Amino acid sequence: MGNPSAANESVTRTVGGHEVTISNPGKVLFPIPKYTKLDLANYYVAVAEGALRGAGGRPNMLVRFPNGIGAPSFYQKRAPESRPPWIEVVTLRFPSGRTADEVVPRDAASLVWLANLACLELHPHPVRTDDLDHPDELRVDLDPVPGIKWPQVRQVAQIAREALDAVGLVGWPKTSGSRGMHLFVRIQRKWGFDDVRRAALALAREVERRGKGLATSKWWKEERQGVFVDYNQNAKDRTVASAYSVRPVPDARVSAPLDWDEVGAADPADFTLGTMPERFAQIGDRHAKINEHAGSLEQLLELSARQEKEGMGDAPWPPHYRKQPGEPPRVQPSKARRVPKFPLIEVSQGKDKKEALAGLAKWKKRHPRAAKLLQPADILVDQMRGRSSAWYRIRLNLQHVPENLWPRTPSRARRPE
Repeated sequence: MGNPSAANESVTRTVGGHEVTISNPGKVLFPIPKYTKLDLANYYVAVAEGALRGAGGRPNMLVRFPNGIGAPSFYQKRAPESRPPWIEVVTLRFPSGRTADEVVPRDAASLVWLANLACLELHPHPVRTDDLDHPDELRVDLDPVPGIKWPQVRQVAQIAREALDAVGLVGWPKTSGSRGMHLFVRIQRKWGFDDVRRAALALAREVERRGKGLATSKWWKEERQGVFVDYNQNAKDRTVASAYSVRPVPDARVSAPLDWDEVGAADPADFTLGTMPERFAQIGDRHAKINEHAGSLEQLLELSARQEKEGMGDAPWPPHYRKQPGEPPRVQPSKARRVPKFPLIEVSQGKDKKEALAGLAKWKKRHPRAAKLLQPADILVDQMRGRSSAWYRIRLNLQHVPENLWPRTPSRARRPE
């Protein structure tokens, strides 16, 4: 891997006819395996064909880790003004009314250029540059609640596959690189973002019905059990880490495309920045034929219409979106009732997850009897996204704690600056 002693030097690589300068190539981004910025650049060259199949030709939001995964990261929608002339951009309009010129990777050189910015992940929008209003991808994000183990995620992935097959769609599975799994579905470019999200919500509810307790479509964390099928990842302006993205976790796991025959035995820890290039060289891209299977949303939208007749209308949208017609009250169930269904308290906030968890540890020391009764799913860790960076808060569901042990004045940290 890279040479940390060269951290203050620069190297220039010729990639596909373009010269790309990598500043501070020895900068360590992953302290435990000691992977450097140069390692990241070499990785994206090795898997460029697959990575571009997922993120190429699409506007990408940048998620940058300039000082490695142990330091603060930040989101960057707008492409840096100082960039090579061969880096393509396209102008996006967001629900807020703002616009931004976002980077559109087209080749391996552009991936190396992004690596030089310490962009670990590729975060493409589900549209192509020639039509920014009609997605060609529906994204099924399977997000396990705390305490849910990997085998249940795999089980729900198979249920989602069956639900997709029933409406004539093909799901292409990949590990998220974290705790969950993604199924990406190529679709015909006939529907706008709202219809794609409506189809995704119908699918999430169908997976919940088929899963019989294994999965949920409930938006509010306090109501979730099992594996959450995050339909809102299909709302306009939302992005998901694409195939071959390197994730900001200690062992540098990557989002690994899988064949369905591999899902039953796949272990996310097997796919890292260090191991994926060899796998790619041996078997190629498991999603090589994804573009050949663009399907129709008609059956999912028909399912949505039937669900609406049965009383299942729209579901909550993400924060910061305008209130939508037919959307239920955008308020947590515990705050919507005079007598809360779930006793929910906020105990910690931090500029990063580590700081927020440290606040939780302090709370547990102050309230050891209550802390002992908490279940994994009772600890709600929320990543809150600001305009350019994320911060974290931790809430506790005290449903398993007797009322006489509830803190009288729950502490609440000030939001990080």
